[in-house]
Amino acid sequence: MISHIGSPHVTTPTDQTPRRTFLGGLRNNFIAGLVVIAPIGLTVWLIWSVVGLVDSFVWPFVPDAYQPEQLLNWAFGHSVADGNWLTVNVRGIGVVVFLIFTITIGWLGKGLLGRSFLRWGEGLVGRMPVVRSIYNGVKQIAETVFAQTESSFEKACLIEYPRKGMWAIGFISTDTKGELLEKVGVGAMTSVFLPTTPNPTSGFLLFVPTCDIKELDMSVEDAAKLVISAGLVYPGETADETQAPHGDVAKMIANAKVEGETR
Repeated sequence: MISHIGSPHVTTPTDQTPRRTFLGGLRNNFIAGLVVIAPIGLTVWLIWSVVGLVDSFVWPFVPDAYQPEQLLNWAFGHSVADGNWLTVNVRGIGVVVFLIFTITIGWLGKGLLGRSFLRWGEGLVGRMPVVRSIYNGVKQIAETVFAQTESSFEKACLIEYPRKGMWAIGFISTDTKGELLEKVGVGAMTSVFLPTTPNPTSGFLLFVPTCDIKELDMSVEDAAKLVISAGLVYPGETADETQAPHGDVAKMIANAKVEGETR
C-alpha cells in the first residue's frame, strides 16, 4: 500500500506576483500627482511672483491720490476717520499701468516732438561723466535685447568645442571683419554664439574658422529647443516622441490605477 506523505506545492504565476501594499499604492499615486501638479504650480508661482515684482516697482511712482485704494474709497465716499476705509491689494494693476505707460512713451518717442526731446536729453546726459557711461551701457543693452530689427542669427551650426572630437551647437552671427580677422590671419572666419544649457541667453562669443563650421539644416528655433531641453527634444520627432515626459506621467498614473485594482 502506497501512502502519500505529502504532495509538492505547485506555484502558479499569481503566487509569484508580489503583493502591493496600501502604502505603496499611495506613494505611487502621490508621485504621479506631483509630476502633474509641479509644472503647473511652478508656472503659476513664477507668473504670480513676476506680477508682484512689477507691482512693487510701479506703485511707488504712482501718486497716492491715484492709488486704487484711494480711488475706490473716494468713489464710495469713505475716509480713514469714519472707520469705513476699504483696503485694496489687487495684483496685476501695476502691470497694466506699466504696459500703458510704456506704450504711451513708445508712441510719443516715435514722433517728431519725442525724438527732439530724446536728442536734447541725450545731449544733456552726454555732458555728465559718470551718468553718461551708465546711460550708454544700459541703452546698448536695451537696444540689443529689445530692438525690433531684422538682424538675428542666420543658421544653427556645429563646432568642435571644448576640444577636438566633442561637438557643440552654436548660432552663426556674422562674418568676422576688421581687426579681429587681420590679427588672427587664418583666412575667413565666422562669429558664432555658443549658448549654454538650459539657459540659452548666456554663452560665449567665438570666432571660428569658417572651414571648421558644419551648418545644420534645422532652423534656429529647433536648435534653440534642443539646447533648452538639454538634448531631450530633437527636431523631426513624432508627437509621441517629443511628449515622452507626459507619456511617463500617463504610465505612472496607469500603474497606480492597476495597483488600486489589484488590492
